[in-house]
Amino acid sequence: MLTVLIDTDSGNLHSAEKAFQRMARETDGGQVLVSSRPEDVARADRVVLPGDGAFPACRAALVRDRSALHEALLETVEERGRPFLGICVGMQLMAQRGFEYRETEGLGWIDADVVAIDPGDAALKVPHMGWNDLVIDRPHPVLDGLETSDHAYFVHSYHMAMRDPAQRLAHCDYGTDITAVVAHGTRVGTQFHPEKSQSAGLRLIANFLAWTP
Repeated sequence: MLTVLIDTDSGNLHSAEKAFQRMARETDGGQVLVSSRPEDVARADRVVLPGDGAFPACRAALVRDRSALHEALLETVEERGRPFLGICVGMQLMAQRGFEYRETEGLGWIDADVVAIDPGDAALKVPHMGWNDLVIDRPHPVLDGLETSDHAYFVHSYHMAMRDPAQRLAHCDYGTDITAVVAHGTRVGTQFHPEKSQSAGLRLIANFLAWTP
């Protein structure tokens, strides 16, 4: 089994690569490869899209600058139904639209928009950065072994405003509900960084590597 972490030059993938490689070794989860090559994404059994930075820049890097990579992603995930995991902005790109700086079309896989966090409390600073407690909204194989109050590490200023609550698996509280995990079909996303979330994050990665939707 091959898991490909897509590299769009939107952030340092070293920690994510190491976390996925570690859990692949521990769970006999196959090979983990970081790549920007469309042919690697096309042959992947699982696809991971990490992302750091602004929604429009990450979307442009995937679509405008790497159109062949974008096409390979759509074919692998939409047509072949391979499991997909979006991380941070990679999750946000799963939405219908993003509103960071300007309205930008997303991948349209989750019925949500990405909007600025408004905690409603001056004591809560934006970006939402650091550890927060997860609240599990509904069970899912990628959340096996995780419980409400498990900690996850977040770094973001925008979040998913859900139109379909059934697609939200978990959230956290930061003066307002922050969507933490989403899923639809073979596609899941985490707003937090599982590779930085210690035991809870490693468990989620292991679950994703073992998931057979």
